[in-house]
Amino acid sequence: MRRTPRTAAAHRAERRGEPAPDPARPPEPRREDCPWCGSTRLRIRVRTRPSAAPDPVRPGALGVDECRDCAHVFRNPRPAAGERARHDSDAPDGSRERHRFAERFLGARASARRHRAAARALLSLPEPESWLDVGTGHGHFPEAAREIHPYTSFDGLDPTWRVHRAWAAGRVEEAHRGHLTDPAILARLRCRYDVVSMVHHLERAPDPRAELRAALTVLRPGGHLLVEAIDPGRAFGRLLGGRWFPHGEPHRLHLVPPANLLAELQALGCAIVATDHRAPQTPYVPAGALAPTPAGALPVPDRAPAPPLRRIRFSGAYRVIARTPPSSP
Repeated sequence: MRRTPRTAAAHRAERRGEPAPDPARPPEPRREDCPWCGSTRLRIRVRTRPSAAPDPVRPGALGVDECRDCAHVFRNPRPAAGERARHDSDAPDGSRERHRFAERFLGARASARRHRAAARALLSLPEPESWLDVGTGHGHFPEAAREIHPYTSFDGLDPTWRVHRAWAAGRVEEAHRGHLTDPAILARLRCRYDVVSMVHHLERAPDPRAELRAALTVLRPGGHLLVEAIDPGRAFGRLLGGRWFPHGEPHRLHLVPPANLLAELQALGCAIVATDHRAPQTPYVPAGALAPTPAGALPVPDRAPAPPLRRIRFSGAYRVIARTPPSSP
C-alpha cells in the first residue's frame, strides 16, 4: 500500500533518528535578539518569496534575519526540530529541485575537486594520523581527502543513517551516529583527533558556538580545525534574496560571517593558521540560485563564467584553518 505523504515523512524521520514532523506543532517562537551577539538591532533579510507555496508544516521557513551589529544571519523563526532537514524530500518551495540542478551543473568531479582543495590546504602542516569529519553525510569529503592524505585514518560523524552507508562503502573507518555536542560522544572521542573538519556543517547546527567548543574537545592539543562555511556577506546573497539557495533551505539555521568565526576561535584560544575566500568558491552557488523553480524557469547558467566568479565577491564560501591551544582546553 502506498504511504501517504505524512506517513512517508514520519518514516524518513525515523531513519534519521529525528522526531516525526507534526503539522499541528507550532514553529519555535520568533527571536527578538541576535543568537550570536545578543543585539536587538535586527533587520529582515528574507521574509517571503512570491513563488513559494504556503507550507503548513514549516510555517515561517523562509524567515531570515540579519543582525545590524555583528552581521550574523539566522533563520527566524527557526523550524521545529522535527521539521529540519526535510527540505530534500518534501519541500514545496523548490529547494530540492535547485539543489539537484546545482549537483548536475557542478558534477561529482568538480565537487571532489573542491573537497581535495580543502584537504590540500593542510599539506603544509604535519601529516595527521586521525581525522574526524563532522556532518559527513555519505562520506564524500573523507573519500576525496584520502587521496591527499593516504596515511591518515578518517572517521565520520553524522546524525543520520548516511554515516553507516559511508562506513559500508569504505569511505570512513569508524562511523559515529549522533551530534558532536552529545556528552556521550564527547566523552568517547575526547582528545582523539589531529584534525576535525566541518565542511558546511556550522550553518546546520542549532548552536554553532557549541559545535566549535565540542570540536576543540575531541582535538588533541595542537590539533587543527578546518571549517568551510557560507559567507552571508557575499554579493549573491544580497542580489538574489530568497532565490539564493542558503536562504531557501530550512536546514540552514545560521550563516556566520568570517569575522565572527575568527573572533570566536581566537576567544577560545585558537591560533588562525590560514583563511581563504577564493579556493572553496565554485559555480555551485550561481547554479543553485538560478536553477528552475516550480514557479518558472530562469536562464540556465553556463560553465564559462566560473573562473571569474571565483575571483570576485559573487561566490559564497570561505575556509578557515585554526590550531588548538598546545594544552587541552
